Amino acid sequence: MKAEHEESFRCFAEAAMPRLRRLAFASCRDPHRADDLVQSTLEKMYAAWPRVERVEDPGAYARTVLVRTLISEQRRRWWRAETSSADPHGEAGGSSVALAAEAVETRLVVAEALARLPERQRLVVVLRFLEDLSVAAVAELLGCSEGTVKSTSHDAVKALRVSLDFFAGQRV
Repeated sequence: MKAEHEESFRCFAEAAMPRLRRLAFASCRDPHRADDLVQSTLEKMYAAWPRVERVEDPGAYARTVLVRTLISEQRRRWWRAETSSADPHGEAGGSSVALAAEAVETRLVVAEALARLPERQRLVVVLRFLEDLSVAAVAELLGCSEGTVKSTSHDAVKALRVSLDFFAGQRV
């Protein structure tokens, strides 16, 4: 690869890596697997960079590559052997210790509720609400109909409500 392509890819990768990492972690709930997904995505992007850097939004292209890589790897049974549950990049919010503790507890409850969703539902929720993509964009990205995205999103939100109600009942 030419030096100018190398430098533009390096700049792109440094800027895109945190967002890709958040998307990957939110989708698979395993920080190590998320790192592997980001690495695979950037490897594929690097190989195609002379073509890709000319597209309108290389970040969207990278997101597509990441999601398709995730879907492809989900089809491999051996990949699911073990998962890690720690989020090494979590941050607590709030100005006091009590607010910080409550924020951490809320984050853990939501993370647990997300983790209970089937992978396809979790991916739709992450793409629709974390990445703020439209139904059409998610459908195109996942290679399914808009109706499938809507019904999957509906089922996932319903399951999240049940899980969050359950956790709220335990906290009282």
